[in-house]
Amino acid sequence: MLFNSVEFLLFFTFVTSLYYLLPHKLRWIHLLLASCLFYMYFIPIYILILFFTIVIDYWAGIAIENAEGGRRKAYLILSIVANVGVLAFFKYYNLVAGSLNHLSYISHSATAIPYLDIILPIGLSFHTFQAMSYTIEVYRGNFKAERHPGIYALYVMFYPQLVAGPIERPQNLLPQFRIEHKLEYDNIAIGLRLMLWGMIKKVVIADRLVQFTDPIFNHPKNYPGLVMVVAALFFAIQIYCDFSGYSDIAIGAARVMGFRLMTNFNRPYFSKSVVEFWKRWHISLSTWFRDYLYISLGGNRVSVSRMYLNLLIVFVISGLWHGAHYTYLVWGGLHGIAFVFVRMTAKIRRKLADTTGVSKRQGLNNLLSMLITFGFVAFAWIFFRAESLHNATLIVKKMYYAPHELVLIIHTHKLGFLHLGGLASVVPDGLLWIGLFFLAQILELKYNISQRFPGFAAWQRWLVYYIAIAVLLFFGIHNNTQFIYFQF
Repeated sequence: MLFNSVEFLLFFTFVTSLYYLLPHKLRWIHLLLASCLFYMYFIPIYILILFFTIVIDYWAGIAIENAEGGRRKAYLILSIVANVGVLAFFKYYNLVAGSLNHLSYISHSATAIPYLDIILPIGLSFHTFQAMSYTIEVYRGNFKAERHPGIYALYVMFYPQLVAGPIERPQNLLPQFRIEHKLEYDNIAIGLRLMLWGMIKKVVIADRLVQFTDPIFNHPKNYPGLVMVVAALFFAIQIYCDFSGYSDIAIGAARVMGFRLMTNFNRPYFSKSVVEFWKRWHISLSTWFRDYLYISLGGNRVSVSRMYLNLLIVFVISGLWHGAHYTYLVWGGLHGIAFVFVRMTAKIRRKLADTTGVSKRQGLNNLLSMLITFGFVAFAWIFFRAESLHNATLIVKKMYYAPHELVLIIHTHKLGFLHLGGLASVVPDGLLWIGLFFLAQILELKYNISQRFPGFAAWQRWLVYYIAIAVLLFFGIHNNTQFIYFQF
């Protein structure tokens, strides 16, 4: 069930209304059943995968807490193997089979591993990581094992963030299921505003930009380099509005019922370095890798060279988490290299800024840093979005000639060679909405409007609501386009 569908609007209204009508002791059952229905809307049989991992991790959490010595680690490993095993089979089997078959072909071996026609369960990576965070926190002694099987199942399956996060920690989410949430105006107002803003980002901006980016990324040989540059910039905005839009709707839907999920995005394209970008982008995943993988590898407690290696490992695995394609590995590797580069050159860059006098002009320094960071991130997104490494390299090669094509346009005043056809009308429309979006982001950053908004006069608030709803209804692309991160 897609958040940007009429079915979800009806589902959300019914589930939320009944939630407040039911006595507190029955609410967990209601939410668990609603979450099962929500997940089964996609591929019903795959709910058995969730049940399997829920049973394993529920039992493992109690076993870890009751065990001593090496048995505690053994139960943790069993839980992790079960979760990673399910994830690996559905997500990476064909990638491994293809790689082994390629090696067999090179070595002239007759051995061939069959491919399987596997449909990836929706949101598998997200609820797998959330389940693993529970057993790891129990093992580390940071959280008591949950004894109520229904409450634990709801922790894994809570429908607002089941499919694409945020990836919650047990310390934050599990205790909230035992709180009797009262019907409060502030929760409803804040939650619905978040949902409305998330819907605008998804339906008005992301789904409009996809009309331009999909044809170009799917058929890069048909377009020149200048078009590739525009498509790369559009996709950078598209994926942010698509994914952060989902997070806003998820956080908002939970907030209407009184639940508080963690913030997942914090204006990442205003980051002044790749390091800062990963503190603002998909925060629930980046902190997951930091706390459970990077620190486990030694974190900052090792030599500088080993620390850099750990960072590279984390980012490559992060790329692999996104999908069983070499393009994701390259994307993760690029961010890892950039992350290490920023760390290694921090002193040199500060000295260069002081020498050139840029550091004395803080506004200019920040602007340049943000533009460079955004440029790199947008470039890396090419590998994330491309259908194959061949297509990604083709796009990059074509982009090399973009400056020459721009000069040609300036001198000849002709755009015919761009071969945009029906896509030409999408460019100014897309640029308009991107400009309005960034204007809203800048105003929020400067005036903190979201925090001050409740203090506005009632007529001002309702005027904003009416305008936002009108924008959503009249300018939205209402074709139920799937969210990008559903595939992960």
